[in-house]
Amino acid sequence: MILVVNGDSHTAGAEAVNSHSFAYDDPKYVNMHRSPHPDNLKASWGIKLSKMLSTTPHVLAESASSNKRILRTTRQFLNEKWDGNDDILVVIQWSTWEREEWEIDGEWFQVNASGIDHVPDSHKKKYKEFVANVDWRECTKHWHNEIWKFHNELTDKNIPHVFFNGNTDFGSIQDQKDWGNSYIGPYDSKLTYHNQLQALGHNTIAKDSYHYDQKAHSEWSKVMIRYLIDNKLV
Repeated sequence: MILVVNGDSHTAGAEAVNSHSFAYDDPKYVNMHRSPHPDNLKASWGIKLSKMLSTTPHVLAESASSNKRILRTTRQFLNEKWDGNDDILVVIQWSTWEREEWEIDGEWFQVNASGIDHVPDSHKKKYKEFVANVDWRECTKHWHNEIWKFHNELTDKNIPHVFFNGNTDFGSIQDQKDWGNSYIGPYDSKLTYHNQLQALGHNTIAKDSYHYDQKAHSEWSKVMIRYLIDNKLV
């Protein structure tokens, strides 16, 4: 079976073992650019889940990733790396709804509402306007619709998949959908990755961090394997 895992820093294992989010934060891995730091990736829940399933993982996650990037890279993998014959499972942790991906001069930039992202000088004004004008309600509605479309796209291709939310949820959405067993609590804030780990007694690595250590990643891999087994997805 092929296991495809995608998401943002929660899935990339940011800070799980050391303080790095990106490989290039460490001088030893500067040529790996924005890829997850190898030591943190090894400790991530996706890698641990793959070991439980005895399969080779394809972790496409990147810290600070937008949902647009998650969709783009997942579709790219399915189109280019999967021939449609091998068994496959797609597991996606969705990022916060306001994040965007901009293509500038052939390079992809991930931007969020923090106000501290790096963009070329040509787009600094656009970025400031983006931060000032983020409409969370509209962003939430937009990504609810986009993820629903992707769910149906995968369903039509008979690709088993499981989605879950990292920090934000769709609780404000009125037009709630029936996702079957393909989405863990899309409308329930208690069932986000962050809140489930908190309920299980795990704390972030620091008060000013959103990230968890390798013990929490081990815990989440157990949450996932139970869900997959209970819902007969593996």
